[in-house]
Amino acid sequence: MPMDKTGLLFVAMVLILPHCTGTGSKDLGIMDGQLTLCPHAPNCVSSQSQDESHYVDPLAYEAALGEATEGLLSVLRAMKRIRIVHVDGGYIRAECRSALFGFIDDLEFYFDDGHKTIHVRSASRVGYYDFGVNRRRVERIRTRFGEHMWSHHEKSHAK
Repeated sequence: MPMDKTGLLFVAMVLILPHCTGTGSKDLGIMDGQLTLCPHAPNCVSSQSQDESHYVDPLAYEAALGEATEGLLSVLRAMKRIRIVHVDGGYIRAECRSALFGFIDDLEFYFDDGHKTIHVRSASRVGYYDFGVNRRRVERIRTRFGEHMWSHHEKSHAK
């Protein structure tokens, strides 16, 4: 039985899209205390963005910098499809792979210890829309980080 055009398109998407992960941006990292700006596309969120559509609140912490860093790393390691790529003196970069097609998004954290703030940027490498995936990811991380830090704080004060 011959396959119709819709079936053929579906098979092509299943075979081709997993390989469309994009390459890491060479513009990632911190420059003059800032993470890379989000592009105009709505597939990026950043706590350092000046426009409302891309803005997301930074994460907050009260612990020492090393404790906050280890707390965030612990949260990221526990999440599915997140791979930590780089950790260096107040900066963390990770890659997040989507479940269905294997697209890779870049996730960055910049610790501003003077303000006890962790700036965050999450951006898709390919495509235009992300259907809110990056924003939801950051909010999930914020919630888990807060729970982790609270739990750690409670355990250390219970001794």
